Amino acid sequence: MGVVWGGFAASAAVRAAAIGASAVADRARRPATDAPPDVASVSESKTKRAIDLMLATLALIALAPLFVSVAIVVILDSGWPPLFSQGRVGLDGRPFRVWKFRTMIRDAESRRGELVAMNEAPFPAFKMRRDPRITKAGRLLRRCSVDELPQLWNVLRGEMSIVGPRPPLPEEVTHYDAAALRRLRARPGITGMWQIENRHRLGETFEDWVERDVEYIDRWTLWLDVVLMIKTVRAVARMTGQ
Repeated sequence: MGVVWGGFAASAAVRAAAIGASAVADRARRPATDAPPDVASVSESKTKRAIDLMLATLALIALAPLFVSVAIVVILDSGWPPLFSQGRVGLDGRPFRVWKFRTMIRDAESRRGELVAMNEAPFPAFKMRRDPRITKAGRLLRRCSVDELPQLWNVLRGEMSIVGPRPPLPEEVTHYDAAALRRLRARPGITGMWQIENRHRLGETFEDWVERDVEYIDRWTLWLDVVLMIKTVRAVARMTGQ
């Protein structure tokens, strides 16, 4: 496991440089004319960032034995590597690599094209409730939401927050209009309003997803973050992840 974590930062830096998202970043940095004056307060809050650093640091230390155990389970179930990273778009359109425990077969990304017709998420996102690429161990990790825990490293690096909008894929951002670009005015979160309140609703549109994340930015307060974290704990306890 030391090799895994030792290669975390180096792998993230190298692979992030390979993301061809400069156009996405430029587009994301254009100001939205209809944004309220305090729209950036969520990203500028030093208190929120301090809380993120404290919680991420404590959680990474306290959960280290769990991380090792999960990594071993993933390796025994479907081989190396135990971790998976994917390009996402963060604050002000900056590209980064989001980290998760690998819950799918190793060539899952290359096989995605075979399953496009069965996509249950609104375009351009992709999600299936019974994705055949998910491993046995991966299905359990998703139900417990344990697969998301490596994102605490993203929080520590300042790429994500504990609470925030869902981190979008670069191809999603290319479909944003001026209003949707406001979604990138906050660090994406491990959890948030969309993850908790609209987590498994059928019939949701891409615009609904974006609207919920923009609502979080407009309504943001530290108390709202506390409420969402409490709801997250309850959701995880019910093992409703997919």
